[in-house]
Amino acid sequence: MGQDALIKNQILVADGKKLEFTQKDVQKTGHAIECRINAEDSQNNFLPATGTLNQYIVPGGPGIRVDSGVFPGYAIPPYYDSMLAKLIAWGGNRREAIATMRRALKEFIISGVKTTIPFHQQVLGSEAFLRGNYTTNYIKENFL
Repeated sequence: MGQDALIKNQILVADGKKLEFTQKDVQKTGHAIECRINAEDSQNNFLPATGTLNQYIVPGGPGIRVDSGVFPGYAIPPYYDSMLAKLIAWGGNRREAIATMRRALKEFIISGVKTTIPFHQQVLGSEAFLRGNYTTNYIKENFL
């Protein structure tokens, strides 16, 4: 289903009408990975970082989506969540999604504050992660 059809159906549902398709019509394809880019120092127990963004250049291209509300000159306040962006990468399979994410992380340029980009790059280069051999204790066991 294309984006236009999705939006049309969201409007229909909001208007109290039924969807034009059923769950059995939905086919899952590909693989997606999300990295939450935070203003944090991963080398210092993920301590939140404050400051002003000097540069903020987001990656793009096929398979990349960036959800964000910050910009160059944006001052990171100490009072709120430290998330700067959600970086989502899609590929035909997990291996492709990882390769797309690795490219996007290299292209993402943020200066003025420390971010979790280097941490995400470390995780995506980890053999355990690449093999899919991880649990909810992965960060604690491998990085802290």
